[in-house]
Amino acid sequence: MFKTATLIRPRIIGLKRYNDFEDGKSSQYRALLFALFGLAFWLGIFYIFFRILTYFQGVEEFGDILAEKLLSMVFLTFFALLLFSSIIASLSKLYLSRDLHLVFSYPVDHRQIFLARWMEAAFDSSWMVLVYATPAFFSYGIVYQQGALFYLNMILVLIPFCVSASIISTLAVMAVVVALPANRLRGMLIFIGMGLFVGLYFLVRMLRPERLVDPDAAFSVSEYIASLQTPAADWLPSTWAFDSMTAVIHGNYGEALFHNATAYSAAGGLVFIAFLFSGLVYFKGVTKAQITRTGKQIEPERRHYKRRLFGFIKGPKRAIMTKEIKIFMRDSTQWSQIFLVAALVAIYLYNFKVLPLEKAPIKTVYLQNLFSFLNMALAAFVLTSIAARFAFPAVSQEKSAFWILQSAPVSLKTVLWIKFAVYVVPLTIMSQVLIIATNILLHVTPFMMWMSSLTLLFMAPGIVALAVGLGAAYPDFQSENPAQTVTSYGGLLFMILSALFTGLVVILESGPVYSVVYAGLRGKAVSDAAWTWTAISFGLVLVLCAATIVLPMRYGGKKLAAR
Repeated sequence: MFKTATLIRPRIIGLKRYNDFEDGKSSQYRALLFALFGLAFWLGIFYIFFRILTYFQGVEEFGDILAEKLLSMVFLTFFALLLFSSIIASLSKLYLSRDLHLVFSYPVDHRQIFLARWMEAAFDSSWMVLVYATPAFFSYGIVYQQGALFYLNMILVLIPFCVSASIISTLAVMAVVVALPANRLRGMLIFIGMGLFVGLYFLVRMLRPERLVDPDAAFSVSEYIASLQTPAADWLPSTWAFDSMTAVIHGNYGEALFHNATAYSAAGGLVFIAFLFSGLVYFKGVTKAQITRTGKQIEPERRHYKRRLFGFIKGPKRAIMTKEIKIFMRDSTQWSQIFLVAALVAIYLYNFKVLPLEKAPIKTVYLQNLFSFLNMALAAFVLTSIAARFAFPAVSQEKSAFWILQSAPVSLKTVLWIKFAVYVVPLTIMSQVLIIATNILLHVTPFMMWMSSLTLLFMAPGIVALAVGLGAAYPDFQSENPAQTVTSYGGLLFMILSALFTGLVVILESGPVYSVVYAGLRGKAVSDAAWTWTAISFGLVLVLCAATIVLPMRYGGKKLAAR
């Protein structure tokens, strides 16, 4: 165990000395921004759960059942998130880390190395879930007026909960890597993750929660609530955690102790099994992970096709654009996520399809146009999240080969605009698919169709430019996984500025849109003043979108050239 602690020590020292490598004031500002943003998000989660639970308390007979079912879903959702994040973390730490050659040169048992690496992976995959799960549990403690034992039990429950999820994922990774090299497994994990995500979503959709707001289905509410009381699988760690928490809420401390003992026994047993299993397969898996893939010769016909495709771009610019597309297609962790994006788009559209607007107390025509306007902002947020995954790491993915671009006969500003062009076309098309398809499902007025489509058409390049520009201003060429750079200071700044940009566009258009749509629904002519207001507002939106394209790209180019 002493050797394991020694192997973990560099990670602890690195965390302690992180600020030594940062500029003092800059580091403090970044830490303050992260702290404020994290606190706001934490308080937001707490407020949402507190309001929901307070509402449930006012529902006679069914309130406690709904609250317990919500707690069960929280544990199940967090367990699924932990499983998938632990798979990625354990794969990276155990098999794909760049310092494995150095670590395996030490006179240390491979099982000790495994244990140290697994502890790091477990921490990396669990800390964020732990931090943002606690506000939900705090809201339960306050609403149900629990004492200190409830919060102590919360800590006792979460430890084996996270350990079990992490070690189960690690065992699965070790078993698969024996047959499949780790550097090829990462692409497969995307499809596994898609299956888990889509499966979990459809599991929730099968409950059809929209029936609770359907007045015509009131007679079946009792049957629906009864279906919610169906017990979960007894062998899941999420079930043990849920049973322990509900037992404390009801004052059954002996029962809570039993469930905690079950969880700790299972977690300890799984860790022991993984420790023994690592002695058999871990070193073999690490050896397989070092196998490099040989390049595949491109046929002359494919080269000719690429020349025709980018024939309008001349010289080095075409070479850089071709390189960007090649890198994207060769990295299975990137192109395979296109299928996940397609699944998200399908789910997004399905949710609009099942909205029971015709049964709402407000006239359907008003709701249709209201949802269409709000959907414009929602689609922009979806676009932001996808741009954060694909466009923001565009510069960081150059890694140590960035010097090649610096020495190329093309300015770094031009390189950034090429990267912008590569991502802006597909992301703009995706945003148009989202907004047009949802408007068709909502049967909105022609004005709302054109207004929302054109607005998002101008917003999409601005969001992509924010992602590429800030990704260039705050790159991380040392990261083993460039996609993780979105969790850095630059990624957080991109999210905040993109949200502000979307909010400003919505504010500028809300007044004119209301005037035009309301007049049309009332059968009245739109006044000249309303049309003037509309023209000014849309002109300001165009100026804002143009500034959002130019300024971040210029800022990113200057920061990148100064490196």
